[in-house]
Amino acid sequence: MAELTGGQAIVASLIENGVDTVFGLPGVQMDNLFDAFHGRQDDIRVIHTRHEQSTAYMAYGYSITSGKIGVCVVVPGPGLLNAAGALSTAWACNAPVLVIAGQIWEHQYGKDIGALHEIPDQRGMIAHLTKSATFIERPEDAPAAVQEAFRQLQSGRPRPVEIEMTPDMMGRTANVKL
Repeated sequence: MAELTGGQAIVASLIENGVDTVFGLPGVQMDNLFDAFHGRQDDIRVIHTRHEQSTAYMAYGYSITSGKIGVCVVVPGPGLLNAAGALSTAWACNAPVLVIAGQIWEHQYGKDIGALHEIPDQRGMIAHLTKSATFIERPEDAPAAVQEAFRQLQSGRPRPVEIEMTPDMMGRTANVKL
């Protein structure tokens, strides 16, 4: 057990699964995850992009050229929707791409109050373009969610997979078993 934030637990789990490169676009809902990437910069490289669509297409291209799982990071709502074109391509071309999406703050989640980047039923929407879509509720759930995402990515027909977490959970500390 280690005391980690949700973001640190996601990054450590990616590294445990052999990820050494991530394509990402920072945004306010992803600050705690990018802090975790910075803390592990000797173990994982983050390539910053200028648009979510290019982020996801770079992960797709990385996947098909390297034979590894491509990983991208996007903000929720319009950020994830911007990545949808590349995820559709990954779906059609059988490419294993993991998209890590942010969410709105926990106290705003599911309230339909017009929070920054809120869209109704984000997971339900992206589930149509991915093999699975998982909401990670607590930092201690992150390793199992990432492990299940990799199981999905490496079994059966290759397809994209999505995981998401609220920014406050990415920053919350808990005892996490990796």
